[in-house]
Amino acid sequence: MKFLDEAKIYIKSGDGGAGCVSFRREKFIEFGGPDGGNGGRGGDVVVETVEGLNTLIDFRYQQHFKAARGDHGKGRDRSGPAAPTLVIKVPAGTQILADDKETVIAEMLRPGQRVVLAKGGDGGYGNAHFKTSTNRAPRRADPGWPGEERWVWLRLKLIADAGLVGLPNAGKSTLLAAVSRARPKVADYPFTTLHPVLGVVHVHETEFVLADIPGLIEGAHEGAGLGTRFLGHVERCAVLIHLVDGTQEDVAGAYRTIRAELAAYGHGLAEKPEIVALNKVDALTPEDAETHAAALAAAAGIDTVLRISGVSGAGMEALLSEVHGHVMAARAARAEAQAAAAEPVGYAP
Repeated sequence: MKFLDEAKIYIKSGDGGAGCVSFRREKFIEFGGPDGGNGGRGGDVVVETVEGLNTLIDFRYQQHFKAARGDHGKGRDRSGPAAPTLVIKVPAGTQILADDKETVIAEMLRPGQRVVLAKGGDGGYGNAHFKTSTNRAPRRADPGWPGEERWVWLRLKLIADAGLVGLPNAGKSTLLAAVSRARPKVADYPFTTLHPVLGVVHVHETEFVLADIPGLIEGAHEGAGLGTRFLGHVERCAVLIHLVDGTQEDVAGAYRTIRAELAAYGHGLAEKPEIVALNKVDALTPEDAETHAAALAAAAGIDTVLRISGVSGAGMEALLSEVHGHVMAARAARAEAQAAAAEPVGYAP
């Protein structure tokens, strides 16, 4: 299955059904009178979050979604039935943006969440609705109201607890494959990862989701390399794992490059908790590892840098324990905020 994280779709709710002009014509009833029913309501267009989806690939093959129109009214005071609701299913983490690609209409974060994007038009009144004491035989019936139509953008931001960032070939995919059952492509050339990959990591009898995104290079915020398009997938992460290839000469420069791109991207990524790790220490001598770790710590402004290896597994336990602590703290804060929001507000007499 291909990965697609952005799509533009056209939606249109159903038009309302027309009212009916009808009169009773029955034997032995001298004054029949109007009995035209009202038209039915047009179908709404609803977006629903469902489980089991992690891409927007379905919207590559269908971009137009139109709800059915309401049925027209009928004689004998029969109103037309309303049209069914059209449900568009999206994965959790999908943002719905207006046509300008900036205005956020809704964020679909949890399974079962539903948002009405376009309301169906109301049905028109039949002539029975317009009967009065002075107008006993109205011949007026209204057409149904038109539905709403618009273009919207769907942008998927994967919901992960922790995210891997770093230059190409920093060893992110190798690390993800080592700590989870994910099998990302691993090769000895840059830009091996072309789309985000998720893996579930089990630590201390709990689990969290780790996201590997394509590597960044200098000027990514201006479109260099693969750009910063995939950084949106780590916006909701509780912590960022910044991997630096220990086999390169300027580890401090590599760290500053990524930090500059995160700051240029914005959206709070530069302020997120960060774990800095010197990767590929299995390919370094103890002296080189010590020198590079000291240079990286100075560039990051921290006391110590984790030294790890995705190949040999060195330092993995310490790394995962630290990530686990950040994830659990974020979950506790989120649960506390949700509980506070659910509590009824009391008013003093």
